[in-house]
Amino acid sequence: HAAWDAPLLHPSMAAPVMAPRPPFGLQLLLLLLLSPPPLHLSCAQRFSAPNTTFNHLALAPSQGTLYVGAVNHLFQLSSELQLQALAVTGPVIDSPDCVPFRDPAECPQAQLTDNANQLLLVSDQTQELVACGQVRQGVCEKRRLGNVAEVLYQAEDPGDGQFVAANIPGVATVGLVVPFPSQDLLLVARGLAGKLSAGVPPLTVRQLAGPQPFSSEGLGRLVVGDFSDYNNSYVGAFADTRSAYFVFRRRGARAQAEYHSYVARVCLGDANLYSYVEVPLTCQGQGLIQAAFLVPGTLLGAFAPGPRRAQAALCTFPLADLDRNMERARRLCYTTGGRSPSGTEEATVEYGVTSRCVTLPIDSPESYPCGDEHTPSPIASRQPLEAQPLLQLDQPISAVVALQTDGHMIAFLGDAQGQLHKVFLNGSQGQVYNSQQVGPPGLAISPDLLVDSSGSHLYVLTAQQVDRVPVAACPQFPDCPSCLQAQDPLCGWCVLQGRCIRKGQCRRAGQPNQWLWSYEDSHCLYVQSLQPAQRPRQEQGQVTLFVPRLPTLAVDEYFHCAFGDYESLAHVEGPHISCVTPPQDQVPLNPPGTDHITVTLALMFEDMVVVTANFSFYDCSAVQALEMAAPCRACVGSLWQCHWCPQSSHCVHGEHCPEYERTIYSAQEVDVPVRGPEACPQVKGLAGPHLVPVGWESQLALHVRNLQHFQGHPTSYHCWLELPGEVQRLPATLEKTTEDAGLIHCQAQQFHPPMSQRELPVPIYVTRGEAQRLDNAHALHVTLYDCAVGHPDCSHCQAANGSLGCLWCNEGQPACRYGPLCAPGTVQLLCPMPSIDAIEPLTGPPEGGLALTILGSNLGRTFADVQDGVSVAGQPCSPDPSLYRTSARIVCVTSPAPNGTTGPVQVAIKSRPVGISSQYFTYQDPILLSLSPRRGPQAGGTQLTIHGQHLQTGGNISAYVGGQHCPIQEPVCPEAIVCRTMPQAAPGEAVVLVVFGQAQRTLLTSPFHYTTNPQLLAAEPSTSFQGGGRLIRVRGTGLDVVQRPLLSVWLEAAEEAQTSGTQPQDPNPRRSCGAPAVDTQACIQLGGGLLQCSTTCSVNSSSLLLCRSPAVPDGALPLRVFFSLDNMHVDFASASGGQRFLYQPNPRLVPLSREGPGRPYRLKPGHVLDVEGEGLTLGSSKDEVRAHIGTGECLVKTLTLTHLYCQPPPRAPPPAGPGALPQFVVQMGHLRLDLGPVLYEAEPTLPAFPPEAQAGLAGGATVLVAAVLLLTLVYRHKSKQALRDYQKVLVQLESLETGVGDQCRKEFTDLMTEMTDLSSDLEASGIPFLDYRTYARRAFFPGHGGCPLQPSQEEPGEEGRRATVRQGLTQLSNLLNSKLFLLTLIHTLEEQPSFSQRDRCHVASLLSLALHGKLEYLTDIMRTLLGDLTAHYIHKNPKLMLRRTETMVEKLLSNWLSICLYTFLREVAGEPLYMLLRAIQYQVDKGPVDAVTGKAKRTLNDSRLLREDVEFQPLTLMVSVGPGTSGAAVGNEVQHVPARVLDTDTITQVKEKVLDQVYKGTPFSQRPSVHALDLEWRSGLAGHLTLSDADLTSVTQNHWKRLNTLQHYKVPDGATVALIPQPQDSSTTPWGQGHSCPSGENIPTLEDGEEGGVRLWHLVKATEEPEEAKVWRSSLQEWEQARAKAIPEIYLTRLLSMKGTLQKFVDDTFQAILSVNQPVPIAVKYLFDFLDELAEKHGIGDAETLHIWKTNSLLLRFWVNVLKNPQLIFDVRVSDNVDAILAVIAQTFIDSCTISEHKVGRDSPVNKLLYAQEIPRYKQMVEDIRQSSPASYQEMNSALAELSGSYTSAPHCLEALQGLYHHIHRYYDQIISALEDEPVGQKVQLACRLQHIAALVENKVTDL
Repeated sequence: HAAWDAPLLHPSMAAPVMAPRPPFGLQLLLLLLLSPPPLHLSCAQRFSAPNTTFNHLALAPSQGTLYVGAVNHLFQLSSELQLQALAVTGPVIDSPDCVPFRDPAECPQAQLTDNANQLLLVSDQTQELVACGQVRQGVCEKRRLGNVAEVLYQAEDPGDGQFVAANIPGVATVGLVVPFPSQDLLLVARGLAGKLSAGVPPLTVRQLAGPQPFSSEGLGRLVVGDFSDYNNSYVGAFADTRSAYFVFRRRGARAQAEYHSYVARVCLGDANLYSYVEVPLTCQGQGLIQAAFLVPGTLLGAFAPGPRRAQAALCTFPLADLDRNMERARRLCYTTGGRSPSGTEEATVEYGVTSRCVTLPIDSPESYPCGDEHTPSPIASRQPLEAQPLLQLDQPISAVVALQTDGHMIAFLGDAQGQLHKVFLNGSQGQVYNSQQVGPPGLAISPDLLVDSSGSHLYVLTAQQVDRVPVAACPQFPDCPSCLQAQDPLCGWCVLQGRCIRKGQCRRAGQPNQWLWSYEDSHCLYVQSLQPAQRPRQEQGQVTLFVPRLPTLAVDEYFHCAFGDYESLAHVEGPHISCVTPPQDQVPLNPPGTDHITVTLALMFEDMVVVTANFSFYDCSAVQALEMAAPCRACVGSLWQCHWCPQSSHCVHGEHCPEYERTIYSAQEVDVPVRGPEACPQVKGLAGPHLVPVGWESQLALHVRNLQHFQGHPTSYHCWLELPGEVQRLPATLEKTTEDAGLIHCQAQQFHPPMSQRELPVPIYVTRGEAQRLDNAHALHVTLYDCAVGHPDCSHCQAANGSLGCLWCNEGQPACRYGPLCAPGTVQLLCPMPSIDAIEPLTGPPEGGLALTILGSNLGRTFADVQDGVSVAGQPCSPDPSLYRTSARIVCVTSPAPNGTTGPVQVAIKSRPVGISSQYFTYQDPILLSLSPRRGPQAGGTQLTIHGQHLQTGGNISAYVGGQHCPIQEPVCPEAIVCRTMPQAAPGEAVVLVVFGQAQRTLLTSPFHYTTNPQLLAAEPSTSFQGGGRLIRVRGTGLDVVQRPLLSVWLEAAEEAQTSGTQPQDPNPRRSCGAPAVDTQACIQLGGGLLQCSTTCSVNSSSLLLCRSPAVPDGALPLRVFFSLDNMHVDFASASGGQRFLYQPNPRLVPLSREGPGRPYRLKPGHVLDVEGEGLTLGSSKDEVRAHIGTGECLVKTLTLTHLYCQPPPRAPPPAGPGALPQFVVQMGHLRLDLGPVLYEAEPTLPAFPPEAQAGLAGGATVLVAAVLLLTLVYRHKSKQALRDYQKVLVQLESLETGVGDQCRKEFTDLMTEMTDLSSDLEASGIPFLDYRTYARRAFFPGHGGCPLQPSQEEPGEEGRRATVRQGLTQLSNLLNSKLFLLTLIHTLEEQPSFSQRDRCHVASLLSLALHGKLEYLTDIMRTLLGDLTAHYIHKNPKLMLRRTETMVEKLLSNWLSICLYTFLREVAGEPLYMLLRAIQYQVDKGPVDAVTGKAKRTLNDSRLLREDVEFQPLTLMVSVGPGTSGAAVGNEVQHVPARVLDTDTITQVKEKVLDQVYKGTPFSQRPSVHALDLEWRSGLAGHLTLSDADLTSVTQNHWKRLNTLQHYKVPDGATVALIPQPQDSSTTPWGQGHSCPSGENIPTLEDGEEGGVRLWHLVKATEEPEEAKVWRSSLQEWEQARAKAIPEIYLTRLLSMKGTLQKFVDDTFQAILSVNQPVPIAVKYLFDFLDELAEKHGIGDAETLHIWKTNSLLLRFWVNVLKNPQLIFDVRVSDNVDAILAVIAQTFIDSCTISEHKVGRDSPVNKLLYAQEIPRYKQMVEDIRQSSPASYQEMNSALAELSGSYTSAPHCLEALQGLYHHIHRYYDQIISALEDEPVGQKVQLACRLQHIAALVENKVTDL
């Protein structure tokens, strides 16, 4: 593994600032240190380098050297990937926005930039390497091929003509070094890169030598009209002997999103690109080419259906067809204007240039084969060249290379996942025959996939490594079958060389049968026949092989045979080969336990195996040894030719028995009488019975055959019995019965086996003499039997097989014995009376039919003995023969009998006394009475209890419900049967049936009702702490029929959880009669290591289940959470609409006391408890948490992730347990968290003075009073007023100090609670965003109310003109697409003195609407106008630019931002802005607001501050909401919605708050108007009172009339009110506005003006009487009020409280607007980039000016407007007080955008002082967004195209054109004059076109 593993140089060492050329000594040192040791060629060859990315790969064919272009490096490698040289090329101080520079001061934005290699080419002729990087605008350098560290040329000060490669890494650059007659030239093609290099043409011809290498001066370049329309993405560049080809793809015109693929051709000798022709390519509809390669005569292309599609297809395009298509296009464009004979356009001149197809003489294509100056260029064919895919793949292809060898074409494809696919292109199809992972998985293979000059290896490049991969891995296939099965077209089996190699490596491949190829030869050489296939190992002989298609050898060459290690010369005659087998000593030994050995017979040429077969050597003597029981039969019946010599008992081959012996021949012999196993001497079988009694002397006889084969004197025979543990020999005699048969008689013998068994089989065989064993024809054995075993009583003994002769002997201990062994007179022929041990069951139904089991002994020998002898309680009982067991069991079926019959069971057997049971059987009648429950779900699983009497009748009881079996749960009790219902097909009634044996009982009076299955529709919440206990509300239908609902969780239990008290448990435990049901454990162990934890749910109603989440042991992993509804199992996710149930870690709360958990926490009176913790809201909400201090509840006010705030009881409650102090306990579900004791601190009281002190104090006080009186008299006149004021200040400051902190805390807690509720509401209703049309209308025309574009009214008779006018406006729309016309129009209008600023804004907005579908064009216009505006301001004060909206371009910019940022508003900034708006509204509504002056207690704006102490009380009104009200009522029910109001609110204010609450999910525009409804107070059944702001009850005093409030009407807390429609008249519209275009704000405000001499007031009067005119207030209360009014500034602290409460929401809004910690919108990046370009273009280096431009354009122009006017994007009501607060926040935002330091002082406005501390932090946010990363032109254009497509139905397009024409009509003559003065406008007749439009539209404006 040749990995370059040393670290790269640190950037500070790597490169100087400008010239990336390290010193030669440093590079030499690098080579010495980093060169790896030489590799062995058999190793995997790979090169990698850390901390860099490989870009390109090039190969020098002459030397075989490789060059790798990488980020900041160039590597030179040997052909085996050994590192030879290294060049460091970066990083470099550079910027893509700057031309190459020497002094970094010339480019302030330059920074250290990585240098990716963009182009790497080898010039073999000049021995140079051309390398181009991305830095310095893509300039190139030349290096020496022999050492890349040596730079031959590098431009010191390159001009723009030397910018070669793309300066963005993602844009491809391809090139070719082309030999020209005088010198080599460079052809370079590249995509559009943007910035400074955007003007470089896609294709250029460049010099390689001369004074300015890489310059395109004087050489051809592909001129392009509009670069953005021709953004070619190049895939590859190739050349043959005559032409160069460039393969690329590009997207269609602006409105098209599809990619198309092309190939372009240029003559190699054409340095001016006159011969440029391009043709589209398609691969069966797949238009996106991804990779390409040119082999002689064919272009290969890999295509995909689209940019991000995973499929790929491979197509081939013959070069002849390609050239033919190009020549046709060239001929048509030269001679016929590009049109075919049929008139269709088949060729054109592309790239937006002025040239056109022409009509030249017919011989022009031949006269100018490579074009000339007068021929049209560049030519594009409209006719695509189509091809059918040869191959389809499932991965995108990134690289293609092909190889033609041995007459075949092989393609190699690299895919995006790092795999290399080898493909055989066989005719019209391709076949992948090998795929291997080369690069790291997931990294694409680079397009630079190269084949070495020998065609034997591939070089594969990925971003991290270079691999050298063999083209064909033939040597890895060891044998011929694997070689052919691999289907590698480059590999074949070379027969005589015995290897899988390429055809060129097989020396005799040209001769027949010498090289086998998988696509022609289906199989390898094989041996078709082998004669003989085996031989005896003792003989040597000849073997003949028949091998078809055997290769022919030369005369002096030969084959030889190898039997294992033994070789012999082969004699060949055609396909027949003869060989001699080895002698016996050369044959390997047989494996143990076998009679032969099989060796490989190989036919060999020299030392190579040509073909093999298996050959066996057998040993007949081994055959005999393997079969001891029948050696002769085994010998002559084997596979081999073995014969048996009976006299000597030998198995031999051939004719080898001695002459004095007979021979029994092998069964394979023919024409021999004595042959085969049946001719062997053998024992055929037993002559008598095989049963032998134990203990009785018996004689055995056996049949024998073929003993005549034994010759000589008679000999003795023996019988052998193989008893357990011993072999018993018995002498035997032979009795001949026929010539070849006889009997062997064994000596009589008693047998006593060592173990008593009922029957014991004993093998037996016979020997001649002591050792010569006769064959057993089959397995022989005798059976020893013992009557005493298995016959325990008389009946069993008598029932034994008669052939055994067993009898019941009554001597001593009665037993069963073999008859002759019984003493005379002891045989008992009659058995004792039957004995009955037990009967089961003991009860049965009167109908009978019950199967009764009787157990006992001596219950008969056979079934016939008891067939008619059984009675039960005096009634006959019929035995069942199939269930009868001899002597031990009778099963009989009872007969009918009267109810109550009882008695014993009797068994009578002939000639024996009757057996009577001690147990009695009773006939009883079971009765079914009732059911519980009466209904259950159709799915079953209901635990049904059947109540009755005598239900424990019989033993076989079964229950059925509606014909379905209902499994009974044991035991059956006398008065109840419990069963579990099974699923039923359909709901309905089902009869209950119980079967007692054959008797049936039906409960007809109360059937069971199957209901439809319950359904779960919703379940929430979906999270819980692991401690469980969280209440889960489950909504559904039919839930009340579920008997035992469970919420269960399956857990993959950890080891400790499994061993901590969870034992395996039966889910249905066995119960007992009368005992209460035992509930299952919370957790039970299931199989497979699973744990199931469950809780039982309570059925609240048919539609609601309440479940507690099960507790989960620590360390257990939840796998499944589900509901068990009897038989139904419903996953939680299914019930909750896809929301999975999640367990969260248990929360952690910090003890209250910091001194320790046991130490008391000192609680001050009136303080809120603030408890810190972690994860508090992960599995619980505020309403679910309970906190207690002792026995008193601490009301939880707010719960956040890390804090819990609760309101403790005002006085110390008693402790709940032992201990002196109450404990603070927090309960979350099952979790109980004890946080320590709480100690209430008492109010400080003054200690009582002793009487002596009081007397002394009184005396001193008297003296003091006298002195004070004296001083008062002296200074009273001067100090009286000052002292009074000072006392007021002291009192107020004291109260402020104690109150502000607590107030802020409490306000924030309440607000967070409200916002949490609001968040949950928003999940249901969503944020009320305006639709895009309304948003655009309000943003473009802010001063025009709801309807800015009013169509003109048609006059009579103008209906017929409507189409003409529409036609004229359509032509005007087309004319606006002319950039020259539009710019002339704008400039002309702005020059007119009467064209006001309002007109400018209006026309700019009309243009924004008219060009809404062409946003790229609109952006281009805006850029041009902004450039003109900058040039205008550059001569004045540049800092004033964009400050106001005085020109059309400034309004265009505002509209453009509104369009581009609408999505950002909805997706990012909208939510925090809406939350801020709601938080402000909530805070304002919590305090009193004066309806006349508009001043409020809670505000940020000091001019709106209510500087009075107004006493108020919050009230909660219950609003009756009837059916049909949005979001409030369900069905026809009247519901009550709570609404929070204040008792000081006017009736209009109450209505507004009630509407906000009732319609909180409804957009404001869809709500009824507050003035269309009356508020009615309802009390009791008949008490209805309509409330209003002013009526007869209003209080009027001294010309001041006070508005009515709830306090005035004395409306109590909790009162019921309703909103009712006002009496209808012609001027009111109850719901909404009733018309589409309101004239303005229709909610009247109460003015404090006079009407009839009476002035209105609400909370404070608008003007107070002078201080001197006031009468003295004697009461203490009045004095307190007067003191507060003395210094009204004391109320400014309310601003601070309001600011602190809203701070979080203001911060969130600013962070969203300024894109803190999130991507900046692309439109903002694009705008800032353009402003940077303008500053750079006009030489503005002042950072403050650029800052002002950016903040004026975006932040102050757009965001301040949105902040001040949230109704631009939301459908909401913004009250005056909310609007005043938003103005303060917007001003803070404006202050944050200034670059100067924000200074405040004592005299600064209060509104500026409020946020003085936060503004520096906001300034930093503004600075961060100003320095955002740049956006590319491609990204912005793509975004604009997407926006144009998204909002194609722009609002009121024709009305906008009509309004635009109205302004054109006003200045018609001036515009016509300006157009006629424009030279270019004259050529394209712009004035004439406008006159034509005027003729169609003039004075004919109609309602379109």
